[in-house]
Amino acid sequence: MDDRRMNFDPFSPKEIAEKVETVGVAKAHLPTLQTVMLGMVAGGFIGLGALYYTLVISDAQLSFGVARVLGGVVFSLGLILVVVAGAELFTGNNLLVMAWADRKITLAELLRNWVLVYVANAAGAIGLAAVVYLSHHAGMNGGAVGLTYLKIAAAKTALPFGEAFFKGVLCNLLVCLAVWLALAGRSVTDKVLAIVFPISAFVAAGFEHSVANMYFIPLGIFLAGDAAPAGVNLATVNWHGFVDNLIPVTLGNIVGGSVLVALVYYTIYQRPAKN
Repeated sequence: MDDRRMNFDPFSPKEIAEKVETVGVAKAHLPTLQTVMLGMVAGGFIGLGALYYTLVISDAQLSFGVARVLGGVVFSLGLILVVVAGAELFTGNNLLVMAWADRKITLAELLRNWVLVYVANAAGAIGLAAVVYLSHHAGMNGGAVGLTYLKIAAAKTALPFGEAFFKGVLCNLLVCLAVWLALAGRSVTDKVLAIVFPISAFVAAGFEHSVANMYFIPLGIFLAGDAAPAGVNLATVNWHGFVDNLIPVTLGNIVGGSVLVALVYYTIYQRPAKN
């Protein structure tokens, strides 16, 4: 029997770094149509995780801590689908910086991937938000689900630039670490367990994920057109507020994933080997 079939040990950090570069090169060279379609799928996947999260935290019977942690656990569905089923997610693709730093892809190839995937993620997430709105899903739990969506959208669009930026940094630090840990696994179970803890941590802590916001805020905008519930300030829940949120959050996500994960691990594992 081949002994390699019995190896259940995770890949080492050095091996993960090599896999990240290999995967990064493959992603950068994907055809445009495939990249766009996989990007739209990823936007929808993250939206499904956000939908699951909203269902949980709309339950007023749960304490704050329990609701945040349990909501974070179920939100992990989004990245699990991306990693296991296969999709192109902008925040995870910030790890392509490692392949760029090692000169295995060009800056033009890196930026091409990011732009295509980002726009496709937005199309997928906003498209899902429109379908969810038309399904009247927000009416569940006596309308509490819809009210929760409005509160989420209002809170996100009211964030100051600096706060949104740093919450974006911390978010994608954890998201890219989740992807990094998933690449250490040899089975689907390994990958799922590796993803759940970092993702549930960022969600429970209230950090900002650009692609998740591409679902939350548009759905809030759609719902805001129907009613203005008492106690919720919807002044910023519009497309201008959406863009104002995405700019700092996206920049923060890039710093968190590209610098604090990709470039740090490149410097630790790949740069010394290259020298």
